[in-house]
Amino acid sequence: MQVVIVNSAQEVATLGASHCLKLITAKPETVLGLATGSTPVALYGELIELQARKFLSFKQCSSFNLDEYIGLDPSHPQSYRHFMNFHLFDHIDIDKNNTYVPDGMSDPKRSAVDYEEQIVTSGGIDLQILGVGRNGHIGFNEPSSSLVSRTRIKTLTAGTIADNQRFFSEDEFQPSLAITMGIATILESRKILLLATGVSKAKAVRDLVEGPLSASCPASALQMHNNTVVIIDREAASELEHSEYYQQVKLETEQLANNND
Repeated sequence: MQVVIVNSAQEVATLGASHCLKLITAKPETVLGLATGSTPVALYGELIELQARKFLSFKQCSSFNLDEYIGLDPSHPQSYRHFMNFHLFDHIDIDKNNTYVPDGMSDPKRSAVDYEEQIVTSGGIDLQILGVGRNGHIGFNEPSSSLVSRTRIKTLTAGTIADNQRFFSEDEFQPSLAITMGIATILESRKILLLATGVSKAKAVRDLVEGPLSASCPASALQMHNNTVVIIDREAASELEHSEYYQQVKLETEQLANNND
């Protein structure tokens, strides 16, 4: 796991976009794993700008989203299909027929199995973008999730529901169930890019990077992945014990790269 600490949330998004640019440039048919949430929105803004400046094209890309609420139609403003269209797909040249989001409206058990099969048929995910919840969840893999789990139905914790309540009006139905990629599914991605910003994520970042491997912090499973990059701002890094070491590794890695140019 590589931990990169930058000065601001904007730098997190910019550096994250540069990782995406490098991969898609090298492999135009990249299969992306995408996440929702406030941190990915900034990243998606950077990607939209890169395409607008002709540095990047998504025409040959396909994508799989991490999760979707059960019971929300794709046209619902709080569905993750709507989120992705609004924040990314409507602004880039990707073929929407090649963008996949779990189906939360039909038989959810069947949908979960079908989603796993679609990922396999695509050749697997090349780059999985992740955020992390305050309780350490990735996707909707809440604490106690199996570290060998596959795409399935998950019950959301009270904390996750409360965190997302601001997106729903007071009298609006807010789902307590979702379909999510499992932890084992996420770990099969060839590269993982986790972005986190703000002091509210500091404990989760500490637990995922330096804590024990534990279902109590599902994100800690990323310690078992051999190509994970964690990009965080200084606030999100504020509880890390070894932040100076991560900075040292970053500097030496950059020096090696410059010497090889």
